[in-house]
This record gives sequence, structure tokens and C-alpha cells, in this order.
Amino acid sequence: MTSLKIKGAKMAEDQESKQDKFKRLASKRVTNAIQKIELIGNLSGASYECTAEDAEKILNALQQALDGVKEKFSKKAPENKKFEL
Repeated sequence: MTSLKIKGAKMAEDQESKQDKFKRLASKRVTNAIQKIELIGNLSGASYECTAEDAEKILNALQQALDGVKEKFSKKAPENKKFEL
């Protein structure tokens, strides 16, 4: 019965329009990204210790990632995706 459900779900996805698929995936992914960004913000709390330099590196990495997404929507190629503290 499980394989029938999977096949049925796959058929439903195949019939889904590109716009509907975009909206479905974008809603989930943006919600997840916002939640993860909020978790990163929690690192600024009293339970943790970071330098101004560390904070700046984190903010710059997040801004670079956001700029890369903007570029993709503008059909331009993004820059480096690697982050290190």
C-alpha cells in the first residue's frame, strides 16, 4: 500500500504546474531558511561569547549568500559559497 501512495504522490507532482511547484517549494524553503537564520541570531545571546570580528564574518557570509540568491533570480552566476570562522 505504501508504494501505491508514493506512486500516487509522484503522479500528482508530475501533474503539478511549474508555478505551483515553485510556490510549494519556495514556501517550505524560505520558512526553513528564516528559522535557521533566527537560530544563528540566537548565538548573540548571553549563553555564547563571540568577538565583533566573528559576528561580522557571520553577517558577511549571510549577506553573500543572500546576494547570491538575488543574482540567481537575476540570472547571474553567484560567487564563492564557502564559509569559515
